[in-house]
Amino acid sequence: MAGMALGTIPSVFSHSTVKNMKSENPSPIAVATWNFQDATKMAGTMLYDGASALDAVEKGVMVEEANLNNTTVGNGGAPDRDGNVTLDASIMSPDGNAGSVVYLKEIEHPVSVARKVMEETPHVMLAGEGALQFAIQNGFKRKNLLTDTSEKAWKEWLKKKEYKPIINIENHDTIGMLCIDNKGDIAGACTTSGLAYKMNGRVGDSPIIGAGLYLDNEVGGAVATGMGEAIMKSVGSFLIVELMRQGMSPQQACEEAVMRTVNKDPDHKDFQIAYLAMNKAGEIGSYCIHKGFTYAKYQDGENTNNASPSYLTD
Repeated sequence: MAGMALGTIPSVFSHSTVKNMKSENPSPIAVATWNFQDATKMAGTMLYDGASALDAVEKGVMVEEANLNNTTVGNGGAPDRDGNVTLDASIMSPDGNAGSVVYLKEIEHPVSVARKVMEETPHVMLAGEGALQFAIQNGFKRKNLLTDTSEKAWKEWLKKKEYKPIINIENHDTIGMLCIDNKGDIAGACTTSGLAYKMNGRVGDSPIIGAGLYLDNEVGGAVATGMGEAIMKSVGSFLIVELMRQGMSPQQACEEAVMRTVNKDPDHKDFQIAYLAMNKAGEIGSYCIHKGFTYAKYQDGENTNNASPSYLTD
C-alpha cells in the first residue's frame, strides 16, 4: 500500500462509507502517540464514565504536560537554545472547531489555553505574549517550567552547541491523542515543547491544524509526531483524513502520508515522522519512517502499547 498513487483510489467520496462508519459505533477508545499509557488511562477511564471525547483528550494530554520526567511536553520540557521553555498545543472538537497556542511561556497546560481560544474567542490561534496575556486573563497561573534537570542538560548542550535530532529519542517528540466517546463523537489534542534546543521562535507541527492534528467527525482523525518541519510540508494529518474520506483505511492512509515525505525528501533517513489515525468505526492505523514508534491504546479496560509498522525496518 505504501506509496500507491492517489489515482488508484476512488476520487469521489462515498457518503455510504460515512454512514457505515457511523453505524459501527465502537465502544469508547483513547489512543495516543508513543507509550503514554498514563495519558490513555486517564482519557479512557473518563470515556467509560461518560465523559465527552473533548474533555477526555484535554485531560488525557494534561497528564504528560504535568509529567516532569517527560522532557518533550509541558512542565519540564527541554528549552530552546536560549534557555526558554516554549510550548505549542492544539485541540479540535467534534463540531470542527479548533484552537491552538504557539510559543507560549510559563503556562503548564497549553492545551487548556488552546481550548479557551477555541471556545471563547473568534480566533483559532494565539501566539507568544498575546497567548500568555490571554491565559493569565483566564485564570491560568505563571509557572517556571525550566526544571533543574532540563536546565542542567541545556547547559551541557551549550558546551558544544551541536544540533542533530536523534531518531526515536525523546528530544523531538510530542503527545497527540484521539478519543471516541460513547456517542461516537471524535476529538483530538496535541501538545509539545518542541525540538530540544531549537532556534528561539521555532514552531513545529503540533499547533498547526492539519499538520500535527486534524479530524472530521464524519470520517475520523489523525495526529503526528516526529520532525515537525517534514509534517508541516505535507500537511500530513489533513492528508490522512482526506484519504480516509476517499475510502482508505486508517492504515493505508498513514502509509500514504509517510510515503509522501519519503518520496520527496532525499534526507528522510535522517529523521523520524510518524502518524496515528482512527476512523469512526474505531479502526486504527499507524506508520512511521524508522522502526521504533509505538502508540498507546485504551479500550474496554485494556491499556496497551502497540508497535507501529515502519517504512525502514533496520
